[in-house]
Amino acid sequence: MSPSTSPSPESAVLIIPNIRAEIERAENMLLAAMSAHGYPDAARFAVRLALEESIVNAFRHGHKGLPADTPVRIEFTVWRDHVDLSIEDQGPGFKPADVPDPTLDENLERPTGRGLLLMRAYMARVEYVGRGNRVEMTYRRPPQTAGKPAA
Repeated sequence: MSPSTSPSPESAVLIIPNIRAEIERAENMLLAAMSAHGYPDAARFAVRLALEESIVNAFRHGHKGLPADTPVRIEFTVWRDHVDLSIEDQGPGFKPADVPDPTLDENLERPTGRGLLLMRAYMARVEYVGRGNRVEMTYRRPPQTAGKPAA
């Protein structure tokens, strides 16, 4: 695909409640935009997993103690060579360094930290901003698939 025929970036800002159908709708919108830009299945899997983990963390941990109908904000932009995501909850935030490393022997039986580990494994950048209630992530398209049409 030449730069002149490459699709323009596709963006969305979504405010979603903790309702499975709404979460899936947001994920499907992102995946459709990635498909339109020719991202392969493995890339869509990686981004979907990172998005899912961040949404789960926002509702389960970020909104702990808040009313059940408190929504999260999801923003994404799909570019030809990368995807930018941000997920923001309305909680007090946290310090990622305080989350135990799930790969250490003493933490293998603990159920915390695995989502953060997966997000960091699949995304080129994972950064917590502000008070720690907003995660910003970037996925970079592998070089061998840049500009190739979807299969």
